[in-house]
Amino acid sequence: MGLRAEMPLLARHEGEWEGEYRHLGADGALLDRHRVHMTCRIVDDAAYLQTNRYTWDDGRTEVHEFPGVHLGGGRCRFDTDRLEGEFREVDDSAIYLTWRFKGRPLRLFELIVLSDDGRTRSRVWQWLEDGVCVRRTLIDERRVG
Repeated sequence: MGLRAEMPLLARHEGEWEGEYRHLGADGALLDRHRVHMTCRIVDDAAYLQTNRYTWDDGRTEVHEFPGVHLGGGRCRFDTDRLEGEFREVDDSAIYLTWRFKGRPLRLFELIVLSDDGRTRSRVWQWLEDGVCVRRTLIDERRVG
């Protein structure tokens, strides 16, 4: 079975997305804010590729690619020079991810919820260190292509 058939919600995320990341400290204070343009693709119905382009108001930019390998059983794994993790569909609107930044004592948990019409999505990350939430990231995106 191909990736699109096994993970139909992931397939609904294919396309171009724009939005904003807001990083909050444990006390809710804003730590960082930046824009994102994201490209989500399924390649040859067997692998996932996500490209994130970040832009800050001061002109800084970053680009990161996240290639996902289809593991079967409704799961994908990614492993880059910066981070590694896994994701799976929870139901027909939510994807759950866990990952770690390499060389840092953090574990991250993310929930991505796609709107019923597929035009917007919301994402939240929880950053845990020694089991304690030390940061949250809130992301709101809209489909642009």
